[in-house]
Amino acid sequence: MDSSNIYVRERGNLRRVSDIILAQPKTPPSSSCRRTNPFVLRKEHFIFTYNEEGSLRYTTKSLFDITLLFVTDNIQHVDSLVGFPEQIGDRLFVAAEENRVFLNPDISQKALKLFSDAYGDLVLGSLCLRNRFPLLHERITEIKAFHSLKSLDLFGCRLGDDHELFHHLTSTSLANSLTRLFIGGNHLSDVGLQRLTAPVRMMQKGLDSLELLDVSCNPLSEMALRYLTCLPKLVKLDASGTNMKLGTGLKTTVWNLLGLIHSEKPLNTFDHSGCKTEGWAEQVVNQWETSGCQTPKPKKMEESRASALRFFGRQKFVREVLNAAPLVSEDGKQTNMEKLHFYKPTGNNHLCGKMDPSTTKCLQARNPTCNVAKTKQESSKCDASHQSPPTKTKRSSSLVLTAEDTELLNSY
Repeated sequence: MDSSNIYVRERGNLRRVSDIILAQPKTPPSSSCRRTNPFVLRKEHFIFTYNEEGSLRYTTKSLFDITLLFVTDNIQHVDSLVGFPEQIGDRLFVAAEENRVFLNPDISQKALKLFSDAYGDLVLGSLCLRNRFPLLHERITEIKAFHSLKSLDLFGCRLGDDHELFHHLTSTSLANSLTRLFIGGNHLSDVGLQRLTAPVRMMQKGLDSLELLDVSCNPLSEMALRYLTCLPKLVKLDASGTNMKLGTGLKTTVWNLLGLIHSEKPLNTFDHSGCKTEGWAEQVVNQWETSGCQTPKPKKMEESRASALRFFGRQKFVREVLNAAPLVSEDGKQTNMEKLHFYKPTGNNHLCGKMDPSTTKCLQARNPTCNVAKTKQESSKCDASHQSPPTKTKRSSSLVLTAEDTELLNSY
C-alpha cells in the first residue's frame, strides 16, 4: 500500500487527503511515545503466547485493537471525538495512556483537550492537587485542558494573588461546572479574592454552580466577604485561619452578605478526606507526578553547555518554588486553629432551635420582635421570617462597581 495516499470517506464520498503526514518510524526510537509507520507489520499487532509444549505461538489482534493503535499513534491529526460512544472513548483513552501519549509534551495538551471536549467529566471530574504545587506549576498547560471539573482542590499550591489559573477558573467552561473549590493556604489576600471574582461580579456570569468554597489559611479580612456575594449557590464556606475573628460582628456580616450561619461543629466537607482525583485521567496525573520526581540518568550529550544551562535553570525554578512560602501545615497551626465554618440553613429547626446563643442574638438584632423563648407558634413565625437569607435585592446592590473594581477593570 502506498503510504503517501490517504483516503477519507465523508458523507458517502471518498476523497484523498494529501496534507496529513502520518507518524513515521524512528530508528532508534528516542521518544517515550511510540511513533511508527502504521502500514508496516508491528509487534503490537500480535499476541504472543506459549502452548502446552512450551512452543511460542502468536495470533493477530482484532482489527478494532489495531485501529485503536493507529489512532493513538496519530492522535494529533484527530479533529474531534464528539459523537463517538463512551465505550469507544474509554478504550481509546486507555490505548493512548499505554502508548504514553500524555507524557509527550508536544501532543499531550491537544490529546487531553480532544477527550475533554467529547466526554467532559468522564475524563476527569475531580482533581486533588493539595500541597502538590510542583505538579501544578509543571503541568499547568495540561491541567487547563480539564474544563469539566466539578471539584478542584488547590490547597497549599502557593498561587498568590495574581496567578494565571484564576483567570482560567472564571473565563472558561470550567466556571459553569465547578461546584467545589479549595483555594486555602495560597497566601491569598483581599486583593487576590477581588481579582478572582472580578469577572463574575462585573459580567454577571461564571461560577454559577459553586456551592462549596474553602479560603482558609489565607490573610483575608471581613472586607473580602463582600466579593463573595456574586456566588448565588454558595452554601458552605470555610474561613478558618484567616484574619477574621469569630464573634457577633462576623456572624452578622456573613449572614447579611451571604445568608450563611456559623456551625458549632466542624463540617466534614472541609476535612479533605473525600477529595480525590477521579476519572479516566487519574493514572495520568499520577504518572506526571512520578515522572517529575524521577531523576534523569546521566547521558553523554553533545551540547554539554546547553544541557548544563537547562539543568541549572530547572534547579533554580524548583528552588524558587520551594522557597516561595512555607507549607500551611507547619508547626501544627492548621490543626489548632479556630474553625470558622459557615453553612446555609435548610430547615426551620436550624434557626431557632439548634443555634448557639450568639447566632440567635445576631438574628434577633435584625428583628427585635422575634423571641425564641416564646411559644411554638411565635417561634414558627420567627422561623418563617428568618429561614431564608437576605433577598436578592440587597445582593444586587453589592454588584454595583466600586472604585476598587473600576481601578481593577482599567488595569486589564
